[in-house]
Amino acid sequence: MITTREFFPPIEPNESGFLKVSELHTLYYEISGNPAGRPIVFLHGGPGGGVSEDHRRFFDPNHYRIILFDQRGSGKSTPLAELRENTTWNLINDLEQIRTHLKIDRWLVFGGSWGSTLALAYAISHPERVLALVLRGIFLCRPSEISWFYQEGASQIFPDFWDEYLKPIPPTERQNLVKSYYKLLTDNNFNTRLEAAKAWSKWEAATSRLTVNQGSIEEFDDPAYAISFASIECHYFINNAFFPTDNWILENIHKIQHVPCHIVQGRYDVVCPPRSAWDLKKAWAEAKLTIIPDAGHAAAEPGTRSALIVATEACKIY
Repeated sequence: MITTREFFPPIEPNESGFLKVSELHTLYYEISGNPAGRPIVFLHGGPGGGVSEDHRRFFDPNHYRIILFDQRGSGKSTPLAELRENTTWNLINDLEQIRTHLKIDRWLVFGGSWGSTLALAYAISHPERVLALVLRGIFLCRPSEISWFYQEGASQIFPDFWDEYLKPIPPTERQNLVKSYYKLLTDNNFNTRLEAAKAWSKWEAATSRLTVNQGSIEEFDDPAYAISFASIECHYFINNAFFPTDNWILENIHKIQHVPCHIVQGRYDVVCPPRSAWDLKKAWAEAKLTIIPDAGHAAAEPGTRSALIVATEACKIY
């Protein structure tokens, strides 16, 4: 019988603060767990999602020095929802600034959804700094993945919520929905931005679990959260995550094949379908892939949560 792993008990940070990473951007960060423990950094999703208290609970606080931070424009980082100087390469540089600021030589990297994209891009850019990777809900930010979720594909599974997603966009402007949303999300009128942000964000929230969770949808009634989440996501997706090619991560995976990697993927993940995790595994035979048979996209779903904690426990050897 397989034992389901529960979250570790709630903990408070030992330290928190703000790190100025450019003339424009300042990042919120926090450290919890064992101050002398093995460092592990948590990369949140979105982009634009920010961190929460439960994100500390995937890790044994007696073993790990747990580092969480809000990426540019997200959460408590400032300026909120700022799109200038906000690219994948800026975020990779921010990780290096955080690592240096905290006097860490090498660390483990944990990321889900967009966090998996950033974790892979960071590891490819700085393989000498990564002890191991724990990844969930693989997102390679390829055009086919963006199209599946925001243009045609997931719409066939959630037609009711899809109609709500379409509402802000005039029928004559639906040929490229990401482009049309970007126009609204960068409009000068606040109400225009807010209407679009709520529709965009609630579409993702409605589709993120095996069964729809109304509470997750209602979180985006918060205007600041909806606008930061939607505008930053759309900014990245209309720019193909600022990668130089459509398949940049898989084209460069050879640079990190020596790095231990644990991948956890929900079988019924509609936001980041298993095809991407499977393609990553095929390109990276050494990686360990666990497909959860009764899970969608969300990290907190029981099977996914349990497998992620099993993975962080397995990574104690690194």
